Amino acid sequence: MPVYEYEALLKSGRKKKGVVEAESEAALRARLRSEGQYPVSIRVAARQAKRSGSSGLGRKVVFERVKSSEIHLFARHLSTLLGAGIPLDAALASIIEQADNQSYRRVVAQIKESVKEGESFSGAIQRFPKLFSNMFVNMVRAGEASGALDRVLSRLADFGEKQTELKNRLRAAMVYPFFMALIGVAILFVLVTYVVPKITQVFDTMERALPLPTVVLLSISSFFENYWWVLLVGVAGVVVGVRMAIRRGPGREVWDLLMLRAPVFGIVMRKSIMARFSSTMESLLVSGVGLIDALEITKRIIDNVQVSRVIDKAIEDVRKGRTLAHGLSGSPWFTPLFLQMISVGETSGHLEQMLEKMAHANEREVESAVFAMTSLIEPVMIVCMGGVVGFIVLAIMLPILETSQMIG
Repeated sequence: MPVYEYEALLKSGRKKKGVVEAESEAALRARLRSEGQYPVSIRVAARQAKRSGSSGLGRKVVFERVKSSEIHLFARHLSTLLGAGIPLDAALASIIEQADNQSYRRVVAQIKESVKEGESFSGAIQRFPKLFSNMFVNMVRAGEASGALDRVLSRLADFGEKQTELKNRLRAAMVYPFFMALIGVAILFVLVTYVVPKITQVFDTMERALPLPTVVLLSISSFFENYWWVLLVGVAGVVVGVRMAIRRGPGREVWDLLMLRAPVFGIVMRKSIMARFSSTMESLLVSGVGLIDALEITKRIIDNVQVSRVIDKAIEDVRKGRTLAHGLSGSPWFTPLFLQMISVGETSGHLEQMLEKMAHANEREVESAVFAMTSLIEPVMIVCMGGVVGFIVLAIMLPILETSQMIG
């Protein structure tokens, strides 16, 4: 059935908006009147999936403006409703009624429509690849097969919230150094472009040669004053060029390697990869996804060429009957302790529990590494700023001191 957006007046005079399914616009009008609502406007949902033929298989889905937090909440609410024994289509209808975001309501309405037509829940959400990841779809499919969809959805909500929280902590830790660097660059730009030229005007009357630091400062100041736009265009060009180069091919390989090998940031990156690997693998395996499929999904989630090669090797080894620990061994991106814990988990038959323990441990290590990195960045930036300001002061003071000595 088509999905309609409507606006109606209640008996109290208050307006009500909603998104519902109906056989036709006339049927929806009759339904609203029977419920004591007086329709003002009714239209087909703006981004309703288009059909090709009579089958729902040809439905084309357009990306909706739905936040990741809403997807986590969707999994949480659906898990609670299914756990209470409510049928899937009724649970989806309940979520539609409670949703405030119109785009989110349209997405859930389309999923409900597909489920009512006989499609599996995993197949319905697979039509929204921008909203539901491969991991989400595969875990739901495994939950449907095992009859534990409510528990799988609960795990997906926990996993998504945990990953979002970790990302937010990383971003929050980098906010202070970023703004400190931005303010420092802005201050230096104002100094070199506006303050230094006014102070150094007195040097134009000097007939003797200026010291080298002063000449360098005057040249830099003149360039910034007259050609600052060239610098901005150059920086923008470099940023765009780097972004284009790292999208694919050798440029992407080099970039991913630099991210992993960077002196301070590389430590955070490697620990973050181990945390994401262990938490993703644990969630997938507990939900009933096979080991090889779990590795394939985890590889796409980590999205690093260098690490992907290691996981590809592990997949081949597992297919040949070797252990996961053996497949990951020899990689510089996974620590010996990490591999030893995986080996112990495989030997004891409790790989999922071991991965869960490693996920918690690695997440704590990521937070510690980020704190150490930001603690190191601050003094380095202060030293750099002090060095630049000291050079400016030296370049200004040298000719003044020389002149005063000559007068004396």
